[in-house]
Amino acid sequence: MAGIMLRSTAFTDHDLLPGRFAQDGGNVSPPLQWSDVPHSAEELVLVVEDPDAGRAPFLHWLVTGIAPGSTGVAEGAVPDGGREWPNATGATGWSGPLPPLGEEAHRYFFRLYAVNRPLELPAEPQAADVHAALAGSELASGTMVGTYRR
Repeated sequence: MAGIMLRSTAFTDHDLLPGRFAQDGGNVSPPLQWSDVPHSAEELVLVVEDPDAGRAPFLHWLVTGIAPGSTGVAEGAVPDGGREWPNATGATGWSGPLPPLGEEAHRYFFRLYAVNRPLELPAEPQAADVHAALAGSELASGTMVGTYRR
């Protein structure tokens, strides 16, 4: 599978996320830029999850329907054409990091997928629902990891 280049001006891969993106900070989504999206993509899907939060990955942000010709999203914004879904807290949109005090840093995986069809998801999808819906429709993906601890 081809690779999408995913990056941010706010943090580097496997680096600490600035506090303004956390729930106990400004709780705004970080800026992201991407390139190398296949021309055959119907849409892009952005998934941000924390695999260190208990038994199942904690879904922090899910955006579908992102315009395949877009090249990024500004801080605190919704990607062009995107539809935000409920996150693991039940709120729609970005839910910044808030790991328990004193725990080791949690990892936050930012994944952008180019897909060949719109995803079919339940009204309040969990991370597993998203990954199941992605199966067979992925054309390319890119991943970036941020960390955070309190």
